[in-house]
Amino acid sequence: MPRILSVGTAVPPHTVSQEASRQFTQQLFQETFPDIDRYLQVFANSRVEKRHFCVPLTWFSSPHTTMEKNQLYIEHACQLGREAITRCLEKAHLSAEDIDCLLVVSSTGISTPSIDARLINLLPLREDLTRIPLWGLGCAGGAMGLSRAADYARAFPQSLVLLLSVELCGLTFVHNDRSKSNLIATSLFADGAAAVLVAGDEFAAGHTGHLTAPRISGSRTVTWKDSLDVMGWDVTDDGLKVIFSRDIPTLVKLRMREAVDQFLDRHQTTLPQISRFVLHPGGAKVLTAYQHSLDIEPGRLQTAHEVLQAYGNMSSPTVLFVLEKEIERSWQSGEKGLVAALGPGFSCELLYLQQE
Repeated sequence: MPRILSVGTAVPPHTVSQEASRQFTQQLFQETFPDIDRYLQVFANSRVEKRHFCVPLTWFSSPHTTMEKNQLYIEHACQLGREAITRCLEKAHLSAEDIDCLLVVSSTGISTPSIDARLINLLPLREDLTRIPLWGLGCAGGAMGLSRAADYARAFPQSLVLLLSVELCGLTFVHNDRSKSNLIATSLFADGAAAVLVAGDEFAAGHTGHLTAPRISGSRTVTWKDSLDVMGWDVTDDGLKVIFSRDIPTLVKLRMREAVDQFLDRHQTTLPQISRFVLHPGGAKVLTAYQHSLDIEPGRLQTAHEVLQAYGNMSSPTVLFVLEKEIERSWQSGEKGLVAALGPGFSCELLYLQQE
């Protein structure tokens, strides 16, 4: 079974406190919402303390063209991606030349040539590596990318796969969009990148220091019908306009448990046997919904809360930030973990981890 060797993360330099975000949003939206103070409670309830962006807070004070946003996306996605990949490789004591497949997940900009092709010119990657760009997966992208990386490593056990998930959610902000969804988004979304090295069995056997890494023993995708309007983007002349339904926590409570139970049953495992929960912190209410739906003790989600507090919701990389923290906390022999993330579709991606 494929093994997770290391996780590296990176965030851009502009740090914005939640209080600064609240003040900015109040100034921008107060003419649209006379009762703005009621809506601003979302900042206090978000459990986010700070976030990181590739542009300063003043950038959000004026409109920007789609072309300008996308140029910034390409520049900063490549820069952040390179940083995350470098850290990931350093942790595993491997080099870029060792990578056989590069899989890049992103949904907050458009690039042709794709980001993976651009990274070949920024890192000492081999010219003959396999490239797999994935777009449109939103918040589920980090987990889905990890599943596809595991699939490749399972099919080619001698290979080393690198997954990069990079999102610049801040650049999708539409200045003229004064909707409630956009207001809520200003309290939650942020920028970041994460890279994960996944090794096939034969590669890991040839690098004995990695034989204690957790295994990816299985994965499952569930896409619920008639739920396309739950989250995603509307493509407008001003850029990517956020679709963000208030029903997401309710959908988690109604549908998540069945999906997880069916998935774990395939692996002769039950939820009480899971000791590591690597869940995408889509927001405080989403984490609470996970907790209630899956009967998880509050302390089991501490890592997800820590990531949400320090980084906000970076879309697809966020679950991999949680994974990084969990990997760094030593696993005992026989421990089992569950990775889960939700995204457009409306969909759920699940992975089952095991420590030998």
